[in-house]
Amino acid sequence: MYPIIRLIKTTFLAKKKSKLDYLASGRIAFRCRPWDLDMFNEMNNGRVLTLYDLGRMDLGLRCGLMSALAKHKWALVVAGSSVRYRKRIKAFDKITMHSQCVGYDDKWIYLVQSMWVGGEACSSVLIRAGITSKQGLVTPDKMIEAMGAQPFDGDMPDWVNEWIDSEQHRPWPPHK
Repeated sequence: MYPIIRLIKTTFLAKKKSKLDYLASGRIAFRCRPWDLDMFNEMNNGRVLTLYDLGRMDLGLRCGLMSALAKHKWALVVAGSSVRYRKRIKAFDKITMHSQCVGYDDKWIYLVQSMWVGGEACSSVLIRAGITSKQGLVTPDKMIEAMGAQPFDGDMPDWVNEWIDSEQHRPWPPHK
Protein backbone atom coordinates (compact mmCIF):
# COMPACT_ATOMS: atom_id res chain seq x y z
CA MET A 1 0.00 0.00 0.00
CA TYR A 2 1.27 3.48 -0.84
CA PRO A 3 2.27 5.47 2.26
CA ILE A 4 -0.44 8.11 1.82
CA ILE A 5 -0.14 9.45 5.39
CA ARG A 6 3.60 10.01 4.89
CA LEU A 7 2.89 11.72 1.56
CA ILE A 8 0.41 14.10 3.21
CA LYS A 9 2.87 14.81 6.03
CA THR A 10 5.76 15.35 3.61
CA THR A 11 3.65 17.73 1.52
CA PHE A 12 2.49 19.67 4.58
CA LEU A 13 5.99 19.99 6.03
CA ALA A 14 7.56 20.93 2.66
CA LYS A 15 5.22 23.91 2.43
CA LYS A 16 6.44 25.12 5.83
CA LYS A 17 10.14 24.76 5.00
CA SER A 18 12.28 27.33 3.23
CA LYS A 19 12.42 27.37 -0.56
CA LEU A 20 15.33 25.61 -2.27
CA ASP A 21 17.17 26.04 -5.51
CA TYR A 22 16.48 23.00 -7.71
CA LEU A 23 20.18 22.03 -7.47
CA ALA A 24 20.26 22.23 -3.66
CA SER A 25 20.06 19.20 -1.39
CA GLY A 26 16.75 18.60 0.35
CA ARG A 27 16.39 16.55 3.50
CA ILE A 28 13.53 14.77 5.21
CA ALA A 29 13.45 12.47 8.24
CA PHE A 30 11.13 9.64 9.22
CA ARG A 31 11.12 6.31 11.03
CA CYS A 32 10.99 2.80 9.67
CA ARG A 33 7.62 1.40 10.68
CA PRO A 34 6.68 -2.26 11.10
CA TRP A 35 4.62 -2.17 7.88
CA ASP A 36 7.81 -1.18 5.99
CA LEU A 37 9.49 -4.49 6.87
CA ASP A 38 9.95 -7.62 4.82
CA MET A 39 10.15 -11.23 6.03
CA PHE A 40 13.77 -10.67 7.12
CA ASN A 41 12.76 -7.89 9.52
CA GLU A 42 14.39 -5.11 7.51
CA MET A 43 12.95 -2.38 5.29
CA ASN A 44 11.63 -3.94 2.10
CA ASN A 45 13.57 -2.92 -1.01
CA GLY A 46 10.37 -1.92 -2.79
CA ARG A 47 9.40 0.28 0.14
CA VAL A 48 12.80 1.97 -0.04
CA LEU A 49 12.09 3.01 -3.63
CA THR A 50 8.58 4.16 -2.70
CA LEU A 51 9.94 6.29 0.14
CA TYR A 52 12.45 7.87 -2.22
CA ASP A 53 9.36 9.25 -4.00
CA LEU A 54 8.68 11.29 -0.86
CA GLY A 55 12.15 12.85 -0.96
CA ARG A 56 11.60 13.88 -4.56
CA MET A 57 8.20 15.31 -3.60
CA ASP A 58 9.77 17.42 -0.84
CA LEU A 59 12.47 18.71 -3.19
CA GLY A 60 9.96 19.32 -6.00
CA LEU A 61 7.64 21.32 -3.76
CA ARG A 62 10.42 23.39 -2.22
CA CYS A 63 12.12 24.32 -5.51
CA GLY A 64 8.90 25.20 -7.37
CA LEU A 65 8.85 22.20 -9.70
CA MET A 66 5.49 20.92 -8.48
CA SER A 67 3.89 24.34 -9.03
CA ALA A 68 5.25 24.46 -12.59
CA LEU A 69 3.99 20.92 -13.26
CA ALA A 70 0.49 21.82 -12.02
CA LYS A 71 0.40 25.11 -13.93
CA HIS A 72 1.30 23.44 -17.25
CA LYS A 73 -0.52 20.14 -16.59
CA TRP A 74 2.76 18.25 -16.82
CA ALA A 75 3.72 15.11 -14.93
CA LEU A 76 6.95 13.74 -13.54
CA VAL A 77 7.99 10.21 -14.50
CA VAL A 78 10.89 7.99 -13.44
CA ALA A 79 12.56 6.66 -16.58
CA GLY A 80 15.40 4.73 -14.97
CA SER A 81 17.19 4.08 -11.73
CA SER A 82 20.25 2.45 -10.25
CA VAL A 83 20.07 1.47 -6.58
CA ARG A 84 22.67 0.44 -4.03
CA TYR A 85 21.71 -1.18 -0.73
CA ARG A 86 24.54 -1.32 1.80
CA LYS A 87 23.12 -1.36 5.33
CA ARG A 88 19.93 -2.86 6.73
CA ILE A 89 17.23 -0.52 8.00
CA LYS A 90 15.32 -2.06 10.90
CA ALA A 91 12.03 -1.25 12.61
CA PHE A 92 11.94 2.17 14.29
CA ASP A 93 15.31 3.28 12.90
CA LYS A 94 15.32 7.04 12.35
CA ILE A 95 16.12 7.67 8.68
CA THR A 96 17.42 10.87 7.16
CA MET A 97 16.95 11.08 3.40
CA HIS A 98 18.90 13.44 1.17
CA SER A 99 17.65 14.31 -2.34
CA GLN A 100 19.46 16.43 -4.91
CA CYS A 101 19.26 17.16 -8.61
CA VAL A 102 22.76 16.74 -10.03
CA GLY A 103 21.95 18.05 -13.51
CA TYR A 104 20.15 17.33 -16.72
CA ASP A 105 20.73 16.70 -20.39
CA ASP A 106 18.55 17.41 -23.42
CA LYS A 107 15.89 14.91 -22.29
CA TRP A 108 16.26 13.83 -18.67
CA ILE A 109 16.79 15.17 -15.16
CA TYR A 110 19.19 13.27 -12.88
CA LEU A 111 18.72 13.07 -9.13
CA VAL A 112 20.75 11.37 -6.42
CA GLN A 113 19.08 10.30 -3.20
CA SER A 114 20.36 8.51 -0.12
CA MET A 115 19.06 7.14 3.18
CA TRP A 116 21.12 7.41 6.34
CA VAL A 117 20.71 5.87 9.80
CA GLY A 118 22.93 7.02 12.66
CA GLY A 119 25.29 8.79 10.27
CA GLU A 120 25.79 5.67 8.11
CA ALA A 121 24.68 5.42 4.49
CA CYS A 122 22.14 2.63 4.03
CA SER A 123 21.11 3.01 0.40
CA SER A 124 21.45 5.33 -2.54
CA VAL A 125 19.60 5.72 -5.80
CA LEU A 126 20.39 7.54 -9.03
CA ILE A 127 17.15 8.50 -10.77
CA ARG A 128 16.61 9.52 -14.39
CA ALA A 129 13.34 11.43 -14.50
CA GLY A 130 11.39 13.13 -17.24
CA ILE A 131 8.66 15.71 -17.52
CA THR A 132 5.74 14.60 -19.65
CA SER A 133 2.87 16.41 -21.29
CA LYS A 134 0.08 15.30 -23.61
CA GLN A 135 2.48 16.10 -26.46
CA GLY A 136 5.30 13.92 -25.06
CA LEU A 137 8.49 14.74 -23.19
CA VAL A 138 9.10 18.31 -22.07
CA THR A 139 12.75 19.35 -22.25
CA PRO A 140 14.48 20.13 -18.98
CA ASP A 141 15.31 23.61 -20.36
CA LYS A 142 11.59 24.31 -20.77
CA MET A 143 10.96 23.03 -17.25
CA ILE A 144 13.69 25.27 -15.79
CA GLU A 145 12.20 28.24 -17.64
CA ALA A 146 8.72 27.43 -16.30
CA MET A 147 10.15 27.33 -12.77
CA GLY A 148 11.80 30.73 -13.26
CA ALA A 149 15.15 29.19 -12.32
CA GLN A 150 18.64 29.59 -13.73
CA PRO A 151 19.88 26.96 -16.21
CA PHE A 152 22.36 24.34 -15.03
CA ASP A 153 25.81 25.34 -16.24
CA GLY A 154 27.99 22.80 -14.44
CA ASP A 155 29.07 19.27 -15.12
CA MET A 156 27.37 16.21 -13.76
CA PRO A 157 29.59 13.85 -11.75
CA ASP A 158 31.63 11.46 -13.90
CA TRP A 159 29.92 8.39 -12.42
CA VAL A 160 26.51 9.79 -13.49
CA ASN A 161 27.78 10.35 -17.04
CA GLU A 162 29.22 6.82 -17.08
CA TRP A 163 25.84 5.42 -16.01
CA ILE A 164 24.12 7.43 -18.74
CA ASP A 165 26.61 6.03 -21.26
CA SER A 166 26.18 2.45 -20.03
CA GLU A 167 22.40 2.75 -20.33
CA GLN A 168 22.84 3.59 -24.03
CA HIS A 169 24.35 0.11 -24.53
CA ARG A 170 21.63 -1.75 -22.68
CA PRO A 171 19.27 -3.45 -25.13
CA TRP A 172 15.66 -2.31 -25.41
CA PRO A 173 13.34 -4.06 -25.55
CA PRO A 174 14.98 -6.52 -23.15
CA HIS A 175 15.76 -10.06 -24.24
CA LYS A 176 13.17 -12.71 -23.42
